[in-house]
Amino acid sequence: MTGAPVRRLDVLRRLANGERVRAGTLVSSGDGRATYFQYDADYLRGYPGLSPFALPADGELRRGPAAPHGGLHGVFADSLPDGWGLLLMDRAFRRHGVPRHRVTALDRLAYVGERGMGALEYAPAIDYGRAEHRDVDVGALGDLARAIFEARAEEDVPVPGALAHAGSSAGARPKALLYLPDDGELAGASLLQGPGLTPALVKFTSASLPLGHEESLCEAAYLGMARDAGIDTPSCRLSPAPASSPAVASLALTRFDCTAGGGRHHMHTLCGLLDADFRAPSMDYEDLIRASQVLCGSPAVGQAQFARAVFNLFALNQDDHTRNWAFLQDDAGRWRPSPAFDLTFSPTPHGEHATAFAGHGSRPPLRAMQALASQANFATWNRARECVERVLDGVAKWREYAAEAGVGARVRTLVAKELDRTYRENKALLAGTAGIGGRG
Repeated sequence: MTGAPVRRLDVLRRLANGERVRAGTLVSSGDGRATYFQYDADYLRGYPGLSPFALPADGELRRGPAAPHGGLHGVFADSLPDGWGLLLMDRAFRRHGVPRHRVTALDRLAYVGERGMGALEYAPAIDYGRAEHRDVDVGALGDLARAIFEARAEEDVPVPGALAHAGSSAGARPKALLYLPDDGELAGASLLQGPGLTPALVKFTSASLPLGHEESLCEAAYLGMARDAGIDTPSCRLSPAPASSPAVASLALTRFDCTAGGGRHHMHTLCGLLDADFRAPSMDYEDLIRASQVLCGSPAVGQAQFARAVFNLFALNQDDHTRNWAFLQDDAGRWRPSPAFDLTFSPTPHGEHATAFAGHGSRPPLRAMQALASQANFATWNRARECVERVLDGVAKWREYAAEAGVGARVRTLVAKELDRTYRENKALLAGTAGIGGRG
């Protein structure tokens, strides 16, 4: 793409059975600063809208907001990576003579093509970063990812085709979208879907990450804690790194946007749904709970989100920004919260959560959590407190799950001390027997 930038893209939706249907068309303005979308009339006759709050399911030509997605509608911005994925993408464009300042939003979507998370695909795709071979060595890929991540300021570090092909996912940490053998062995891992393979997001580690090469181990432990707390999480497994690697293991998470029939569920983040800037503390758990209830058509769904909020509070997962909350839509238009993801020990330098608890970035008082519980449709605080206690039971198993995952003694102790401190700061939430909102 050394010539003109992409001006028009077809937006396709991959259904649960693997069939693709054309959802509509994206076009950009002459200067590339604005984008417009229009649903295909045939799509609207048979399938649901993609983003009910910001992109009504009608035949109107809709302009994307100027912010916070660079002129894109939020639902399409959800298809784009950030951090690690953008690094790989920018390198690919640069290798083909396109400097970063010339790359438009539609160029980036065309680069993603059919390789992103969720059900949306974009055509015609730019063939940068296409892998020459199907099979992939996961350990070697992790070592390459780590080398690039740790030397990301060096422009001359090459990006191999396999990593460029697999790197279209969100988040700052190095990772890859791969297909792993169902039998748990990694020797038959692939870049492409095939029989006997499970779609997975594989997270690699680096010495420059806050927990170094124990990041994957800690996240695996946190997922176990969350499951014990009654929170829906994706299945995962730890994949040992090669003996020659400084890494300990990679974390392979089964993709919840993929179906058994080779299809997809449409995925929409809270960031894209509400056009919220995930790089800034722009959201409150009250907003999350309300949006979840409206989108999913169920007041009770707020209770599941409340449990996740409580887990983030007591487990010190302060990287709870709007891109770390997502929803899945089936082909009939029904929405549900996705399984929880990016759950790990992640205290921020300023000590506050990206998403606030009824206006409080940390140490929310009892009245603030009671307000959230009321919005989540708990009849009384006693009921909500039962949820809090169940979450605390899960968080209390940190040492057990950490040992099982192989977390070293130093990190186990460090995290345990911080979790104990966080519990002491917030244990007042276990007090109180009053009803919520004047009830019970």
